[in-house]
Amino acid sequence: MHTATHRRSRGLVVRALLRDAVACDVVLTGEMPPGAFPMKLIAPEGLFEAFIPRHAEVCAYELRAVSAGGSARQFRDPYCFLPTLGDQDLYLFNEGNEHRIYDKLGAHPRDLGGTVGTAFAVWAPSASRVSVVGDFNGWDGRYHPMRSLGASGVWEIFIPGIAEGTLYKFEIRDQGGAIRVKTDPYGSRFEGPPGNAAIVCDTTGFMWGDAEWIEGRRSRAGRPDQPVSIYEVHLGSWRRKPEEGNRPLTYREAAPLLADYASEMGFTHVEVMPLAEHPFDGSWGYQVTGFYAPTHRFGSPEDFAWFVDHLHRRGIGVILDWVPAHFPKDAFALAEFDGTHLYEHADPRQGSHMDWGTLIFNYGRNEVRCFLVANALAWIERYHLDGLRVDAVASMLYLDYSRGAGEWIPNRYGGRENLEAIGFLRSVNDLVHHYHPGALMIAEESTSFPGVTRATSEGGLGFDYKWNMGWMHDTLQYFSKEPIYRRFHQNDLTFGMLYQYAENFVSVFSHDEVVHGKASMLFKMGGWHIPEKAASLRSLYAHMWAYPGKKLLFMGGEFGQSQEWNHASSLDWHLCQYMDHEGIRRLVGDLNRLYTSEPALGANDFNPHGFRWISCLDADANLIAYLRTGPGEETLFAVVGHFGGNVLTYRVGVPRRGWWREVINSNSEYYGGSGLGNDGGRATADVPRDGYTQSLELTLPPLTTVIFKWTSPGQA
Repeated sequence: MHTATHRRSRGLVVRALLRDAVACDVVLTGEMPPGAFPMKLIAPEGLFEAFIPRHAEVCAYELRAVSAGGSARQFRDPYCFLPTLGDQDLYLFNEGNEHRIYDKLGAHPRDLGGTVGTAFAVWAPSASRVSVVGDFNGWDGRYHPMRSLGASGVWEIFIPGIAEGTLYKFEIRDQGGAIRVKTDPYGSRFEGPPGNAAIVCDTTGFMWGDAEWIEGRRSRAGRPDQPVSIYEVHLGSWRRKPEEGNRPLTYREAAPLLADYASEMGFTHVEVMPLAEHPFDGSWGYQVTGFYAPTHRFGSPEDFAWFVDHLHRRGIGVILDWVPAHFPKDAFALAEFDGTHLYEHADPRQGSHMDWGTLIFNYGRNEVRCFLVANALAWIERYHLDGLRVDAVASMLYLDYSRGAGEWIPNRYGGRENLEAIGFLRSVNDLVHHYHPGALMIAEESTSFPGVTRATSEGGLGFDYKWNMGWMHDTLQYFSKEPIYRRFHQNDLTFGMLYQYAENFVSVFSHDEVVHGKASMLFKMGGWHIPEKAASLRSLYAHMWAYPGKKLLFMGGEFGQSQEWNHASSLDWHLCQYMDHEGIRRLVGDLNRLYTSEPALGANDFNPHGFRWISCLDADANLIAYLRTGPGEETLFAVVGHFGGNVLTYRVGVPRRGWWREVINSNSEYYGGSGLGNDGGRATADVPRDGYTQSLELTLPPLTTVIFKWTSPGQA
């Protein structure tokens, strides 16, 4: 059905395109008694027209259509309803400042004066016609053309009777007459490929039970130096159902299992790899076509809300991997949306992403910036997420990212910085913190761009945390060497401290490190045999958790998965029956519990006074030693990492006399080691060492990190 109402000086003209109708009347429902005006068939395709005299304005009316079989139906005409968007909505959108544009554009079930239906709206400023198409009109764009709202570029229509669950797309005719059928950029739910249609969905109906969690998060706002240990998860491959065709778990199936496991392991947060709708499993979610919709693969939007709510009730935060850096070229999605380069740059020197064959957002366009800022806010508002890990920030910051000479366009000052992207990142960080205090914004940023975690008021980008890619690279390079050669690479362990406090860093071993031939965490380790590699990995993790910085570990790394990560299959959980793997898992759990329970470790990561080297130069011993202290140094930890292949008796200076209790020894039998250690602790001897007047004589097994906590003489 397509109807239209047009003013004439002496009345109104109503036209309707109705399939299979042989007769139709216009019924004025706002009059008593209701008046009926027969419509004339003016085209054999089913186009009817009626003139209604003495009505200068659109009035309430319905259409009564009679089919060839004689059945009649009476229904409301979409074009008798005024637009559901106001001038202020459109002004703020075009200005780039409508922070809840996701409530205005897209598809939203509404009740307008007792008539239930769905309001549709889409931005397509260069289109010559936009129609809503779906099963309800045979996917025929002639039946529900949308109204243009002038210079705003927005098209809208309210269609009575369209309910939740209805599939729809937008049919767009460009200025050249070409037709393209697009999914809704603001769609909140989608069907899977190959259809990829949006689905009318109300995201406001879920009954949340996490008020206590949200209030606790709010109370921690502005204090980023709190215990944060993140378990990074790809939901489609964490666990699967082999007895049901190896299918992945649903949101509702995964939530209790993941909550149990994260709690058992002591993680504070789960970070899920991108869950926004995407057509290709092999992209891992990083090539998004439905930016506002949780992927259909694991359930409905309500199921995803249940997933987050359940983890919150269990005391686990949820962070989402968010991808505002680029989008794929799929013809059904954002690319050339209205026949022009609407969301992307027209010039490939600005609009093409060289690494991934995707398109780069035009951050300088107000409506595009509004789309992305509101997208970040929508995920946190609708689904109570505790933060966003922003993917590929480095590629956003630099105009010459992965480009050679002549392949990029300088900014207006002649520089390589993408000023529009920088402005966007500052804006989205400030707005997330404004609307959702305590929510975390985390940058995956691999360069030395200054001030990533500095406040925007101080000239920074305003992120809470930044992934420490430099530390990750150097540390893995060191541990990949055979123990006998590590003494030549001591600087890989120590260099990172030169910049450690330049940002609020997260120490990370993410999914990117265990794919594409890079080997699993276990098989990255130097050594020839699994037990030797397991010992190295245990010593690395103990060092990582003791070293300053928040923590992130990708799934499978916590038990030393042997194979690289495969997005299409489950982790190899059966390996946990072997101590070389189960021991690593036990250690990670104990490290998390130590880290989260000791403020000197978990709440003092960003205080440069909380770290001091004891020994960082003894490369021949393959050894480093350092102190972690609390404010006022009432709590002290001494961390000694021996990464050589021999048993070493070694004296380490410490700043306090008394008993130093061994709280973690990565060589413990409980973790799969030999059990050789320091008998639970050591008392100091008045033997000068490392600039201190007292020291500890330690027995250091090969490939071992030991963490000691000072106990006052009265507690010894």
